[in-house]
Amino acid sequence: MRDTKNAFHLAIPCKDLDEAYGFYVTQLGCKLARRYSDRITLDFFGDQLVCHLAPDKIEQSPQVYPRHFGITFYDKQEYEDLLRLLRIRKIPFFSGPSLRFEGTVEEHSTLCLLDPSNNVLEFKYYRDPHMMY
Repeated sequence: MRDTKNAFHLAIPCKDLDEAYGFYVTQLGCKLARRYSDRITLDFFGDQLVCHLAPDKIEQSPQVYPRHFGITFYDKQEYEDLLRLLRIRKIPFFSGPSLRFEGTVEEHSTLCLLDPSNNVLEFKYYRDPHMMY
């Protein structure tokens, strides 16, 4: 199983490194770890996200399903803090914020964003933490 010293790694395409930096670092508050001519590596909420320059690999009609990534928060306050930050910085929502499966054990708050390269990000919080996995 994963040790807290390990990081999940995800690589995604981006059309412009400066736009990716602006979205992930300036707007979302992620930390830049490294920058090269063809990619940036970020601390994305404790895991590693690499935006690879690949303008020919950009999704032209993004949808939440089947491909998206993001964070499922264990702490409701962290989800609410992110929601407040998005509203303060006027970052547009791709969908939500909304409540899914209301009244069931799977009830969760969710919102989706679209980065400048049409990658869909989902952030959510489950009322019952046992439903995170």
